[in-house]
Amino acid sequence: MSTRLDAAPRRATARRRIPGSGGRTAAIFLTPFFALFAIAMVAPVVYAICLSFFAEKRSGLGFGGAETVFVGFENYADVLGSETFIGGFVRLFFYCLMYIPLMLGSALVFALLLDAVVTVAKRAFQLFLFLPHAVPGVIAALIWAYLYTPGVSPIVSTLAAGGIQIDFLSVHMVLPSIVNIAVWEWTGYNVIVLFTALQAVPRDILEAARVDGASELRAALSIKAPLILPAFGVTLLFTVIGTLQLFTEPLIISKATTAVTSTWVPNMWAYDAAFNRNNLPQAAAASIILALLAGLLSWVVTRFSSKGGER
Repeated sequence: MSTRLDAAPRRATARRRIPGSGGRTAAIFLTPFFALFAIAMVAPVVYAICLSFFAEKRSGLGFGGAETVFVGFENYADVLGSETFIGGFVRLFFYCLMYIPLMLGSALVFALLLDAVVTVAKRAFQLFLFLPHAVPGVIAALIWAYLYTPGVSPIVSTLAAGGIQIDFLSVHMVLPSIVNIAVWEWTGYNVIVLFTALQAVPRDILEAARVDGASELRAALSIKAPLILPAFGVTLLFTVIGTLQLFTEPLIISKATTAVTSTWVPNMWAYDAAFNRNNLPQAAAASIILALLAGLLSWVVTRFSSKGGER
């Protein structure tokens, strides 16, 4: 009788250890994800690539019907030969020069302050910094467009009352104004990422540094900052990719000023080509160029971050 009772658990264990059963179970649970990923991500990319190699041509003098013909890389040549498209990259370059150091530098400073021993009300400070990120990008751009518009903005009115005349939506000021919106939106998010990394820094190393007489500033610069370099690399990677996707803020600001045109940045150029000029193949080509550039920059940032981490 005891032999039968002992054999039952062994048979159940044997059934649980059938080779390949774990893989089949994982495949069942992962199938919905991969199906959704293929439909929502892979299929649109493949369609955009195929669409970028075609164009609509009219035969004769243009009175005939349009037909879709294969044009190879002609759309890519037209996009890269467009002065407005290249001009958008120039603006994006200057945007990156201002935005990335300012936003990531501020995020690092705030994260180190949060992690400092002297910091009080940490949770309230975290919430205060993160709240702007919780505001949708469209709403944030609308709020700042109101704050930038002369005649209705309390900021502009206050500065004017003090004798400071400034037009945030002028040709020379609109780029810093858009940078300010993005910094306001994303600094808090990156503060949380870096602060979380700081919580994993071994406290015994910090205690040893304090015993040796290191100040909080010295510990932050010489110990904390180098140890969270991998997390900083991740935030840099996401930030670089995000800058290439700049669209919402300038699109909203363009409704309040003529300084921002419909092709102000590459994403707006693609949007204008698709929905204003009805040239979907060129919009697809522009999108593929942006995707390739994002992939290249991601590789460069990843290589840079990995080398920095090894040091």
